[in-house]
Amino acid sequence: MELTTLTAISPIDGRYRSKAEPLAEYYSEYALIRYRVRVEIEYFIALCELPLPQLKGVDAALFGKLRDIYKNFSIADAQTVKDTEKITNHDVKAVEYFIKGKFDEMGLQEYKEFIHFGLTSQDINNTSIPMAVKESIEECYMPALQALIDKLNAYATEWKDIPMLAKTHGQPASPTRLGKEIKVFAYRLEEQVKLLKQVPYSAKFGGATGNYNAHHVAYPDYDWKEFGNNFVSKYLGLQREQWTTQISNYDNMAAVFDALRRINSIIMDLDRDFWTYISMEYFKQTIKAGEVGSSAMPHKVNPIDFENSEGNLGISTAILEHLAHKLPVSRLQRDLTDSTVIRNIGVPMGHSLIAIASTMKGLGKLILNEKALKEDLENCWSVVAEAIQTILRREGYPKPYETLKALTRTNSAVTEQSIHDFVKELNVSDAVKAEIMAITPYNYTGL
Repeated sequence: MELTTLTAISPIDGRYRSKAEPLAEYYSEYALIRYRVRVEIEYFIALCELPLPQLKGVDAALFGKLRDIYKNFSIADAQTVKDTEKITNHDVKAVEYFIKGKFDEMGLQEYKEFIHFGLTSQDINNTSIPMAVKESIEECYMPALQALIDKLNAYATEWKDIPMLAKTHGQPASPTRLGKEIKVFAYRLEEQVKLLKQVPYSAKFGGATGNYNAHHVAYPDYDWKEFGNNFVSKYLGLQREQWTTQISNYDNMAAVFDALRRINSIIMDLDRDFWTYISMEYFKQTIKAGEVGSSAMPHKVNPIDFENSEGNLGISTAILEHLAHKLPVSRLQRDLTDSTVIRNIGVPMGHSLIAIASTMKGLGKLILNEKALKEDLENCWSVVAEAIQTILRREGYPKPYETLKALTRTNSAVTEQSIHDFVKELNVSDAVKAEIMAITPYNYTGL
């Protein structure tokens, strides 16, 4: 069966392909091969600029053409590498042979053996994949997340003066404001973005077992650690891990995944709150002509976007947790379990992007139903009890909490009238009584 969006096994490449497709530039097999070619080319250029004695004859004017090999890397080029891999049964070696073929075309045959000089496969993989993660987050994930934050901040400003009955433990609590509650989510996301940006994108680059054995034995007079630091930082935009085995320590990458997982949790919390607000009729949803809310109940407009987001966030988080727990663990100087696991980084990234898009769609459908918010406040005058007993504490009134508890914890309805009747009987000044009676569920919303 030919692979299409209809036949794909994963919904990321099938049903949700349009939402996750930008990640193909970072996490597809084509993308991984392109990143590997990029690292190999940049490494060769770095050796020329060192310079190694045998590479002094490489004209710096050729560097632009060398970089064009990965900048113009095509699907056909990737297929050439895959065809070679069928023979080599080694993916990175196939990349090396591909570049050597390009060197033949450019008349650089005498320099071919300095492609992949002194390196092991993980020097390429553990630089390629961190670059993909870094660039996908900066260029794809962060713009989507920032759009969500901007949307939340816009709603927070628009609804900053809308009073709302708070619910703690599912029960009526001191009133708040709708805009403030939305701002909480924007603030939480902004804080996690700050933490995410603090995590360095690090890479392993140090030869077969991390000691530059081959480099040192061939050219003992060079400071290969300093070369590696400079190469990884200047040429690749990453930070070199100073002490490693054959593979990356993956600790910083795990920290990135943990940061993404926390962001997922916040968005999931947001999804559930808005889902609940819709069920409370604080919001209605825009109706699109031709859409069906329920196959059986024509009247329904279900909050499916928030539900879709929540489901995708759950899958993303589960995989991020596995990646963060598994990747830093490897037997002795390395085992191969990281190799297959790390190829799945695009999966949680895809589900997170799908989730963010769904949350944005859900937010875009919201229609504020201010009437429902006002009705809930009007039906819950008991929530001003906290304000009254606090003022009575200030005035030195005896047992104010207990006094208000007796008034409000009753099966009888607490209304504006019953509150005012209660206040009139208090042994306080008329000024204090007036101060208390000015408090309503609509204005007792704090700062």
